[in-house]
Amino acid sequence: MIHIAYTHWPYIAASYGCALLATLWLGIGLALRLHRATTRLALLERHDARRKPTA
Repeated sequence: MIHIAYTHWPYIAASYGCALLATLWLGIGLALRLHRATTRLALLERHDARRKPTA
């Protein structure tokens, strides 16, 4: 009978790869949302500053 050497290392590497990809995906998405939110907030504050009367 032929015995094929079987190890579990490909599954470990795949799980770490999936975890790394998921972390990168979520991190990049978070960075993009944060950038858009700060840009929108800056635009709102700039327009709001023009409307306020200076007293």
